[in-house]
Amino acid sequence: MKTPAHAVEDPVTPAPPRPDSRPALILANLGTPESPTAKHVRPFLRDFLTDRRVVETHPALWRPILEGIVLTIRPARSARKYATIWRPGHETSHSGSPLMHHTERQGELLAAELGDAVQVRIAMRYGEPALGRVMGELCRRIAVLPAYPQYSASSQGTVIDEAARFILASRDQPELRTIRSFPDSPAYIEALATAIEKHWERHGRPDPASGGRLLLSFHSIPQAMHDAGDPYRSECERTAALLTARLDAPEGLIRTTFQSVFGPAAWIGPATIDTVGELGAAGCPRVDVICPGFMADCLETLEEIDQLNRQTFTAAGGGDFHYIPWGNDEPACVAALAEQARGALSGWVD
Repeated sequence: MKTPAHAVEDPVTPAPPRPDSRPALILANLGTPESPTAKHVRPFLRDFLTDRRVVETHPALWRPILEGIVLTIRPARSARKYATIWRPGHETSHSGSPLMHHTERQGELLAAELGDAVQVRIAMRYGEPALGRVMGELCRRIAVLPAYPQYSASSQGTVIDEAARFILASRDQPELRTIRSFPDSPAYIEALATAIEKHWERHGRPDPASGGRLLLSFHSIPQAMHDAGDPYRSECERTAALLTARLDAPEGLIRTTFQSVFGPAAWIGPATIDTVGELGAAGCPRVDVICPGFMADCLETLEEIDQLNRQTFTAAGGGDFHYIPWGNDEPACVAALAEQARGALSGWVD
């Protein structure tokens, strides 16, 4: 039977796209402002510094200080620091952030390493792409890999908190796996050792007999967190002991220090910047610094260590200063992440 000439056939409604049913791995890092400006640094800092895992002071006491002093003064200062490390040509976008750039690259390399059976996404705990939003775009099986080798309540703890908040708010909850930490992972220790040995092949090895040193600079945490039972320091010391053994380092060559202190409270130490100042004043001929807790270069490694600590060391009278990058898209770093990812995805993929 012919359709009348005046009749209009119903348009074919396309089927909705089928959701990606593959298990997902989320590589989660701290986060970054959208641009190196006070306008974008301020909301990023507010998000970060209102997390009760990061600042444990009661909000009734902390918020007036945060809003009245910290967020009035610090955004402009931090923006100037970010501007010194932002990638040229990307001044107005996330992709100018070294942390974002390197994390995106790690995600791409992990996807290639893990194969098509897994969807790999990146997320940030503070800022975009927000962890909760990314989880909401995925299937029912999600593994979250925080890019922090050593556990602290203020690092992995807050990432896992945010994942749990997503679960609590979900009617159709996904199956969730998380990686707690990996301070003694063989692939992780090997990644650190490989970067140091390659650096020494090019520049020679510091001589402890003449005062040369290798500093392992970890992010610090408040002493009160440590006293309350946070295992972070012990996990940093575990990494340092294994790396020292792997390098077969002579006595006196390696020292463990802590960086990125904020505010007037006591923090675990010794402080990296105090240590380099003391070494410089003592006429140390050379100091090498590696940051084992940072898997992607960021403000704390590129500005704080490679600029501020370098200046402090040389101004005090020290000799050569070397910052040793080890993470980012280095094959050994990606292999360390892939080792953790495969463990988390076990049973979901072949």
